[in-house]
Amino acid sequence: MNETEVTVVGNAATRPEYKETAAGVAVVRFRLAVTARRWDRERTQWEDGGTSFYTVRAWRALAGNVAASVSLGEPLIVRGRLRIQERERDGKWWFSADLDAFAVGHDLARGTSAFRRVTQVRQPASGTLESSSSGVPTGVEPFVAAATGGGAREAVSEISAMGATPP
Repeated sequence: MNETEVTVVGNAATRPEYKETAAGVAVVRFRLAVTARRWDRERTQWEDGGTSFYTVRAWRALAGNVAASVSLGEPLIVRGRLRIQERERDGKWWFSADLDAFAVGHDLARGTSAFRRVTQVRQPASGTLESSSSGVPTGVEPFVAAATGGGAREAVSEISAMGATPP
C-alpha cells in the first residue's frame, strides 16, 4: 500500500498532550506550525509567508519520549505519514493535515539539544527502581512529571504496560 511519507520542519505550536487509549496504548498529540520564508530581493531581507498547521500524533515509546522532550515553541523536525482529513460541520467543509509520526527530533540548525538514551526499566520485589543494565536508579521522575503527572511506581507500571522504555 502506498502512503504519503513526509518530513516537516517547524515549531511546536502547542504543548504535547500525553494520554493513553482505553487499551493502554500511549499517544501524544501536538500542533506543529510551519512558516515558509522567502528572500525578498528588492528589500534584501527575509519575509515570512503563510503558516500551515499540522496535528502530529506519536504512539507508544515515541509518545513518552516526545512528552518528556518537547516544549511549546521548540524547533522540530517530524517525519511521518501525511493524512488529509475532510469533515463537514454546520454545513461547511473543514480540512486538516495530520501526521502520524514515526520520528520527532529537535532542529539542530536552530539550537542545541542534549540526547539521553532510553534504557529498559524493571521493578524488583523490593519496590525500588533499577536499570536493567546497571542496577542504578534511572531517574524516571522527570519523565513521569512530563508525561503522566502520577507517582513514579504507578508510572513505571503504566509505561511497562504500553511497551515504552522511559529514560
